[in-house]
Amino acid sequence: MRRFYQPKENTTLEKIFPWLGSILLLPVMIYFFLNIGNFLLIDYLNLLIHEGGHGIFKIFGKFIYALGGTLMQIIIPSMFIVFYFVKKQKIGAQIFLVWLGQNLFNISVYAADARAHKLPLLGGNKVYHDWTYLLNTVGLIEYDKLIGNVFVFIGVMSFVVAFMVPWLVKVKKIKVDMELDL
Repeated sequence: MRRFYQPKENTTLEKIFPWLGSILLLPVMIYFFLNIGNFLLIDYLNLLIHEGGHGIFKIFGKFIYALGGTLMQIIIPSMFIVFYFVKKQKIGAQIFLVWLGQNLFNISVYAADARAHKLPLLGGNKVYHDWTYLLNTVGLIEYDKLIGNVFVFIGVMSFVVAFMVPWLVKVKKIKVDMELDL
């Protein structure tokens, strides 16, 4: 794929250019981190994906059904991350790593609420809290806050990886010098 703009060789701009995505996404990452627990515009999309995950994973039994929403919130951005890493398209990988991190923050709030039940659930009192069921089933309900913090940590690590993509993904420059003697 041909780039829209290619800086001249051995210039300061050439050294900064690969990091442009990181620089532009840093304020977004900071905003998402500072707003953990707040319902953001992107959370409408995350909620749709979460609820869709329950429908997709329903056929695998109650435990996977309950886990399905969270799984889908992780699977969807991860598919795009893999795609963009394989294609060595840095900005795409970075955007979806940031989305994954934000989803993990969203999951952290839900998991940490397993005992408190302060979050409003779709369906009101007629439905059960996914993470209450999951953590009760595996005997870890008393660790809901710790599990929430683990998701925050993984989300932050996703942001760190997103920021470091230019260092992790090296696009080989192929210089072709052809002389044709006709």
